Amino acid sequence: MAQAVLFHSGKVPPAGWLAAIARLAPEIEVRTLDTLGDPAEIDVAISWRLPSGTFKHLTGLKLMQCSGAGVDQLLADPELPPDLPLARMVDPLQADEMVAFALWAVVEQHRDLARYRAAIQQQEWLFQPQTSMRSRRVGVLGLGAMGGKLAARLAALGFATAGWARTARTIPGVTVHHGAEGLAALLADSHILVNLLPLTRETRGLLNLSLFRQLPKGARVINLGRGPHLVEEDLLTALAEGHLASALLDVFTTEPLPEGHPFWSHPQITITPHIASLADPNHAAEQVVENIRRVRAGLPALNLVDRQLGY
Repeated sequence: MAQAVLFHSGKVPPAGWLAAIARLAPEIEVRTLDTLGDPAEIDVAISWRLPSGTFKHLTGLKLMQCSGAGVDQLLADPELPPDLPLARMVDPLQADEMVAFALWAVVEQHRDLARYRAAIQQQEWLFQPQTSMRSRRVGVLGLGAMGGKLAARLAALGFATAGWARTARTIPGVTVHHGAEGLAALLADSHILVNLLPLTRETRGLLNLSLFRQLPKGARVINLGRGPHLVEEDLLTALAEGHLASALLDVFTTEPLPEGHPFWSHPQITITPHIASLADPNHAAEQVVENIRRVRAGLPALNLVDRQLGY
């Protein structure tokens, strides 16, 4: 039987991915849902999320390759076969894009640039006293491929940087905490908190009022992980009571952010439309092609997800 790969894009146009795979491996036939043909011939599917009802037709599927770094949306799909290997995208270039965006977000919060933007709209020549980077303590939740790079870069810039991970690790120039006691220590000492954790059962709703109140008064929160990490009502409460000074959010529980949502117009919240980083097909396709070849050779795919851990 012929073998083919299914590529399904969400918000990302498919042309770049199809061209990149064709350049690297012209022998691999790639189909879309519009050109699916016999679904039993599909042995690898590449997508961030497949439409409802798709999995039941892919009877020959040997690997689900996520086209992004996070796999929570696939693990939450009740139609995902329980024994199907699932691989996540680990793209160093995508990590670099995320780190660049996160550095901007930290500086944006550190220098309170939202107040300058508001003043400029009013033609006000605003002056604010500055706090040095070495006096501004930044905490990073999640020290994986993206969070670990971010913490190291923040420390290199001169920020007093700490990080928190599930297990102990070492990053030069960064104070690393782990476990429940480590999380409390990190929070108590973070003027700016950046979330880059994967979304799991344990981290869902982690950014809540209890956590916010463990931060120093006047702290700032940046969420670049997943929308469901944040309890949105709790953020509004923490801002209203003055415990948090501001927040920058790139991800939301419902995307696109619904019309009329209070985040759109909140003066202390800066939002971006889930654009912090995307995998570059010209680079990420190398990993995808390698996994296709490994699966067809009877070898385990790279970057397989531990379903118990959620990443």
